Amino acid sequence: SLGLLGPNGAGKSTILKLLAGITEPTSGEVSSRGRLAALIELGAGFHPDLTGRENVFLNATLLGLRRQEVLARFDEIVAFAELERFIDTPIKRYSSGMTVRLGFAVASCIEPEILLVDEVLAVGDASFRQRCVGRIQDLIAKGTSLLFVSHDMGLVKAICQEALYIEDGAIQFAGHTGETIDRYNRALDQRRLAKL
Repeated sequence: SLGLLGPNGAGKSTILKLLAGITEPTSGEVSSRGRLAALIELGAGFHPDLTGRENVFLNATLLGLRRQEVLARFDEIVAFAELERFIDTPIKRYSSGMTVRLGFAVASCIEPEILLVDEVLAVGDASFRQRCVGRIQDLIAKGTSLLFVSHDMGLVKAICQEALYIEDGAIQFAGHTGETIDRYNRALDQRRLAKL
């Protein structure tokens, strides 16, 4: 599990989009091995006019599952998202928190070999974030590789063993999560002092 830290505009989300194949590199190449699931943008992969149920099938198919596999996991996905009452409501009527719960439930229930998560957990309530942390830790224990972007240092520390501090598209520091967070915070403090 690897956390990506840095200020807005550092390149963290761009790295995840390159890995997910959403953005093409201008030079070089990016490759990954294994089934990849990405939670990069709120509602990505969902169609607003389709119901939650229809979007589970659509999103899971985009992530590589066959219909039978989705049917076998459907109840687990809906239960994890806690959206039983709303599963037949169009996504455009969902709150941002409901949308992210459904997106996370689909992505994590397919048990990807690589999971990319970018700030989406900031939308959910505390109880849901705790369940997500538990699910992510279970996936990591089963061998899933995680790349995690968040400005919530507590979440990064709880989930990631290692971290990179990135600024202006370049790695400033790489190491254990606690040490990387300390380096990043020192850089932020120095920047604040320089402005005084």
